[in-house]
Amino acid sequence: MTGNGSKAVIEVADAKVSFGAVKALDGVTLAIMPGECLGLVGHNGAGKSTIVSVINGGLTPHQGSICGDGEILARYGINAARARGVRCVFQELSLCPNLTVIENARVLHRHLGGFGWRTRAKEVVERSLDAVFPGHGIASDRTVGDLSIAERQMVEIAMAFSDAGTTPRLIILDEPTSSLDASLADRLLAHIRRFVAAGGSVIFISHILHEILTTANRIVVMKDGRIVAERPAAVWTEQSLVEAMGSVVKGEAHRRKARDLADAPVVVEQTGRGMPFRARRGEIVGLAGLAGHGQTRMLMKLHATASADWLPRRDPAIAFVAGDRRLNGIFELWSILKNLSIASLGDLAVRGVVNSGAETERAGEWKRRIEIRTPDMANRILSLSGGNQQKVLFARALSTRAPVVLMDDPMRGVDVGTKQEVYEIVRQEAAQGRTFVWYSTEMEEVCLCDRVYVFREGAIVAELAGDAVTEENILAASFRAEAA
Repeated sequence: MTGNGSKAVIEVADAKVSFGAVKALDGVTLAIMPGECLGLVGHNGAGKSTIVSVINGGLTPHQGSICGDGEILARYGINAARARGVRCVFQELSLCPNLTVIENARVLHRHLGGFGWRTRAKEVVERSLDAVFPGHGIASDRTVGDLSIAERQMVEIAMAFSDAGTTPRLIILDEPTSSLDASLADRLLAHIRRFVAAGGSVIFISHILHEILTTANRIVVMKDGRIVAERPAAVWTEQSLVEAMGSVVKGEAHRRKARDLADAPVVVEQTGRGMPFRARRGEIVGLAGLAGHGQTRMLMKLHATASADWLPRRDPAIAFVAGDRRLNGIFELWSILKNLSIASLGDLAVRGVVNSGAETERAGEWKRRIEIRTPDMANRILSLSGGNQQKVLFARALSTRAPVVLMDDPMRGVDVGTKQEVYEIVRQEAAQGRTFVWYSTEMEEVCLCDRVYVFREGAIVAELAGDAVTEENILAASFRAEAA
């Protein structure tokens, strides 16, 4: 932190924003100082993304003021924010998938134009990638659409920290580690600390509370569009943060309980490189290992094998919860209701006509059960925060009769309270015979599984079960020398 005489890089005073009857911000005052990492936490829909949009210049508050370096900014928008060195990496990544990494860098940095711009853009983006994620292995001439979601997240984060003439002063990171494995997340957190130590500022939004606690200098808790707590990071604990957000920690209730399913019938199996994969009825099977080592590819193969080639089956065999919701999950022009019910239309239709009453009733049940925060399920899906969009995808899969549910890192950006509820739902459904195949980049979630397959370089290299499902064993299998 700099001295007491320093002025805030950006300060928002008494900001109010409403979307219809919903108060997204209700009088929020927030200052970000030079040389600090501000942790911002709260449930999905608490107002975090809205205040970030105000600071980023993407949203003008209906009431309140914005100052920069002690100066009132009467005309503040995205261009003015960028000119002041404000950069933002949103939870929904914004790279152009049809362009290369270098070409995306040119889009971000307008001053790179002119003769030889490719060389300059290549130098800028590669220098930043090497600084944030040493050993990243991402070629800058690759098309972004060909990158994994983890690689895309790495590129976008590195671009936010890059300097092409306008020095980055305030970096806003919204769930930046949601698709990164533990090793990549550690590299990013280390770079954040270096950036802050050099006088930069960071707003760090994450539902992974230990990341906030170990990286932030100050932590702000939001709830229902207001700031409800603000203290130095050193005085917070995970328990006190959860309590400030209004959640109840269930602790031991969410630990995996050993279950003997050895005699249960195998309902899913797949062979390929390494060990064979199989999942039994009622099992929760985890896919672990470093991100991008074949876990999502395995889920896609399992889904393709069990799905109909053309017409949907009357009795669905498998359901899928996408991790990249914008690419594989939501229908952006549809309502929340239609996004939730699309997988269950066979059960909701009579002679080919959807029973709207039954559709509304089922959606209302899941809205309550998984706490989708919206005043009206008829609102468009994009009216929801990212975490609430993910809840809709989860509800879509669980509301079907499919006996097998595939989950591709389904808790990306979901708040800690909802995670607890979802964990309980998964256990209840598994106890009734439903099978879950669960890929997660969060070690806590992997350790909730009955059995875990560890992936390395596209192959299954280890199978862990029962008490052997530990973080230590998973990491050891992930990094061990490749078997001969």
